[in-house]
Amino acid sequence: MQVLYEDNHIIIVAKASGEIVQGDKTGDTPLSETVKAYIKAKYHKPGEVFLGVVHRLDRPVSGVVIFARTSKALSRLGMMFQRGDIHKTYHAIVPSRTDMLTDDCPHRLTHYLTRREAQNKAYAHDHEVPESKRAVLDVQLIGHGERYDLAAVTLHTGRHHQIRCQLAAIGRPIKGDLKYGAPRSNAGGSISLHARHIAFEHPVSHAPISVTAPYPEDDIWQALV
Repeated sequence: MQVLYEDNHIIIVAKASGEIVQGDKTGDTPLSETVKAYIKAKYHKPGEVFLGVVHRLDRPVSGVVIFARTSKALSRLGMMFQRGDIHKTYHAIVPSRTDMLTDDCPHRLTHYLTRREAQNKAYAHDHEVPESKRAVLDVQLIGHGERYDLAAVTLHTGRHHQIRCQLAAIGRPIKGDLKYGAPRSNAGGSISLHARHIAFEHPVSHAPISVTAPYPEDDIWQALV
């Protein structure tokens, strides 16, 4: 675990792919417990450490995660996420191809997503269908390789597997993402999606916060960036 920012109210860390943010049925130790142990040891805190889970990243995704250290911060950050006041940028490695993204300009993607719980998978539609939710993001190519490109993605809505689903819908499935059409898996079951940057107003002090997570230590990331 790498701490990117901390104060009395929040702590921001870099999540590795394969880690879970919060406990689940696997029984694996979640990142939240690792952060609690870090706080307890660093500040010699007796008893239970308060830590609020503000948002999550899918297990195979790496990057920035915010936790709240006080109930006040947890409540306010929750409202900020709902209002869209937290600005997140993701970077993804996608296959190279000739399409609408080749001019390196930002492009807005709008789909209507449905979700199948049994498969834990989202499906993209070009028009509204029953039980669908509108999904909007901006995507821009910022790096090029022989077989893969590096894309920067800015979310305007927060839907289940939104980036994974929408990029797959335009024929650019994220490297390693077998669930959404990638031909091969990555080592360790990761996918090449990284929560690169987050910016917001501090929920208590109102100071501007801007945090960037280092890229995974992987040859293809280093080659493209």
